Amino acid sequence: MSPLLILRVHADLRLGLGHVARALALQEAWRALGGQACLAASGDDRARRVGGGTHPFLDQPLPCEAVYLGAAIHAPLPADLQARAAVVLVDQWDTSTTFLQALRPLKVAVMEDDTDAHETADLLFQPFLEGVRWPDHPVKVLEGRKVRPYETKSGACRVVRGSNFIVVDKTALELRPKRVPLQPLAVHKLLITFGGSDGPNLAQKAFDTLARLAAEDRWRGACTLLAPNGIQGAAFPGCSVVKSIPGLTRRIPDYDAIWCSAGVTLAESLCMGIPATVWGQNERQHGILADLALANGCFDLGVGPEADLAIVREALAQWLGPEGQDNRQEQVRDGMALVDGLGASRIAQELWRLAER
Repeated sequence: MSPLLILRVHADLRLGLGHVARALALQEAWRALGGQACLAASGDDRARRVGGGTHPFLDQPLPCEAVYLGAAIHAPLPADLQARAAVVLVDQWDTSTTFLQALRPLKVAVMEDDTDAHETADLLFQPFLEGVRWPDHPVKVLEGRKVRPYETKSGACRVVRGSNFIVVDKTALELRPKRVPLQPLAVHKLLITFGGSDGPNLAQKAFDTLARLAAEDRWRGACTLLAPNGIQGAAFPGCSVVKSIPGLTRRIPDYDAIWCSAGVTLAESLCMGIPATVWGQNERQHGILADLALANGCFDLGVGPEADLAIVREALAQWLGPEGQDNRQEQVRDGMALVDGLGASRIAQELWRLAER
């Protein structure tokens, strides 16, 4: 019988749909191994849509089973669904020891946790929160099992760390260039997106920054700005403001660079060799981006809601222009090395081994 994986996710104005997008990539990798998957979603109307079996970004049915659990982030699983499953992956940022214990006797895995709650689980994936660059050698043998440097233990929970476990959509892997693409002298086409909800309203701040650069004739490119909450002010020449970008993954390679926050879109950009400049939406997210920037995967502009726009303008003008070409080229090289597009497959294999234990 094919083992059932439950992907427990949450979607609201704060979290957006990034966790759902990651779950969709993981269910595809899991089903490729021969398993069955179910998206168990809590949250607002977007989560209700997913739990009703409709794709969050396309007007079509989901490729796997789905269930809506209600608005509460710690809503329990239905007993009949829990009884059918072999393993559950909790991917919703916020969790608790009580919430994870209630999932037993299932095997329990967690995606990203900066508390001690995961010590109740069997497996924790930490692609960002403990650094992104971990070697896989030398191997040592512990309790009769080979252990690589990216692996450790936290209580009884096995922890795997680093960018090998960053998830992207299969489309990003298909569009990944065979060689590191050469950067143009200056960025002519820029994509700006801070997610489908943009709670901190970073789109407006990005618009104000670029409008000022354009008015001062310090940047002459064109930009597409995703602004789900709209924009105040007249669009400057070359600026297109949109409410949504259908099929975003396939659109990313149309641009010379992207300005975004942490999430699947950033990971897909790195995988496909598109240089990225980033704003953290909060301190927690900025910690993720700072680690990526230290590994030279992206250009870090700090915490967006607290940003000094005068400093951001100077940094951005240089990065977008000829002076930033070498920097962007190096970021493309190192970003593609960090995100190779196989993270979903690696996670599915780890979950499969966990289910078999």
